[in-house]
Amino acid sequence: MEWSDQGLVLSVNQHGESSAIVQLLTRTHGRHAGLVRGGASRAQRGTLQAGNKVRATWRGRLAEHLGSYTVESDIAYAAGLLDSPIALEALNTVCALTLTLLPEHEPHEAIFDGLDLVLDALQQEDVWPALMVRWEVGFLQELGFGLDLETCAVTGQRHDLTHVSPRTGRAVSRAAAAPYKERLLRLPAFLTNNETTSLEPDDLLDGFRLSGYFLESRALAHQTQALPPSRTRMLERLFR
Repeated sequence: MEWSDQGLVLSVNQHGESSAIVQLLTRTHGRHAGLVRGGASRAQRGTLQAGNKVRATWRGRLAEHLGSYTVESDIAYAAGLLDSPIALEALNTVCALTLTLLPEHEPHEAIFDGLDLVLDALQQEDVWPALMVRWEVGFLQELGFGLDLETCAVTGQRHDLTHVSPRTGRAVSRAAAAPYKERLLRLPAFLTNNETTSLEPDDLLDGFRLSGYFLESRALAHQTQALPPSRTRMLERLFR
């Protein structure tokens, strides 16, 4: 079997003296591992960095086999982030979430395209945090744990939505939320409109709290792993 695809590097683990087992999120073949011969060499090191975009060809006898990759560099996202610890933590977080939660060989083009967009924006400090929150919310949707942020769970109205029920994942309007808001999660306005820049820190923090709560309580509920430590470090740096 053989196929070629775009891929985003999620992880690289040395195998033997000179090879590496590489996990890619490919656009049309999902999360897929493969052996890269010479992947631990200096020549390949720059290409095989978590977060980089590559052009990959996979070959194997059967689809369930590890198989082997040949990869060519496309966009070296990681190289542009060496002077930004916060952006590197964000990169590590989205790669870890994808590696932990996305089933192997299951195509999710929306996750790939969204992750590509986030990685491309990581050098724009006023843009990537909001994009990352939106990607996490979309990630939940793709995994089958989508939030309903379109209408109020109580009144059915589509405007002035300010909170989300932690039990149902549905939006609640300002008036309906008033008696219970201490028990609800805040819904920042940028998740219901198209704003991505010039956002207040509190809105961004509320967005990360919202997506993080449902990633932990739903997507990770039946796994032994928690949210990536890199996500905690990222939030500490971002909001200290």
